[in-house]
Amino acid sequence: MEAMEDDSSEVKDDHNHNYCGGKVRAALSSQVPDGVGAPEPVCPTVPGGEPAKRQAKPWSGSPRGSKFMDSDTGSESSEVSEPDCSAASTEDKFRLDSTSKFLLNAMAIEDYRKNHWPNLEEAIDRLLIQNFSDHISVSYAQIYGYVYKCVCQQHSELLYSDLTSKITAHLQQVSTQLQASPTENLIENFNIALTQYLASLQCIVPVFIYLNKFYIESKLNRDLKEDLMKLFADHVAEEHLSKLMPLLIKAHSMPFQVQPSTMASVVKGLYSLRPEWAQLAPALFSSFIPQIHPPAVESQLHDYADRDRKLQMELSMKGFPRGDQSRKRASEDS
Repeated sequence: MEAMEDDSSEVKDDHNHNYCGGKVRAALSSQVPDGVGAPEPVCPTVPGGEPAKRQAKPWSGSPRGSKFMDSDTGSESSEVSEPDCSAASTEDKFRLDSTSKFLLNAMAIEDYRKNHWPNLEEAIDRLLIQNFSDHISVSYAQIYGYVYKCVCQQHSELLYSDLTSKITAHLQQVSTQLQASPTENLIENFNIALTQYLASLQCIVPVFIYLNKFYIESKLNRDLKEDLMKLFADHVAEEHLSKLMPLLIKAHSMPFQVQPSTMASVVKGLYSLRPEWAQLAPALFSSFIPQIHPPAVESQLHDYADRDRKLQMELSMKGFPRGDQSRKRASEDS
């Protein structure tokens, strides 16, 4: 009991309740040699060869940036701060994260090239070269699933580039085949190529709707179908327009030289590709598409009547009779 009382008498409580008795201070001071300060924490070397800065202020036992009171004198000491070792560790962590992201991205692209795109490419080929008389078994749900995964894995730009490149290569082959087509069959073969391409888009555009919604519309401010139609206009229609347009005008002046359904399909198809092409042959396009000509004006009614009489005369000279008008009047009178 006396020993305990002796020990307790050595413990003094200052006004900040810092208990530091004389024996405790003596024990601590005896363990540290004279002239040697408190050990400093070792900071990792900052990339670039420069070590992190170290501050030789003693540890206060209080949070960083706080002030403490000396247990003996009660005086307020200056503010201290712990060594800042976070800069090096943060930069090292950033480098590790960047490397990890790069490796993961490379692995994801490799997976796209080996697994996703080959399956999509095969399906696109089958849709582009399909024969309407053949039954093609294509799993649209599977294609949509591949597209969904590619978009979710941040491959939208790569997928869009591969899709347009694939269709462009196909259209260039179609254009080459049309160049080898005989002149008298150009209208018919062009109609077949356009009709088949439009039918393919009816299958391709819906399964790529996720790509269209979350990349083409949101980031490119365009539409997938419009882009694919533009590809046909650039690589097929425009390449053969100089030969195709005179043939259409000639066929229009000689009725039934080309089937009316084929004429209507080609003219309407050209107008859907680029409406400005209608200005190359307004009379031709106005026969199949309304409102090509400007609205009628009352002051030009006489001109319209003259054009109608001229047209009737031309048809009569080409062997198209106007009919027995006397019999028609006699039937009306009766």
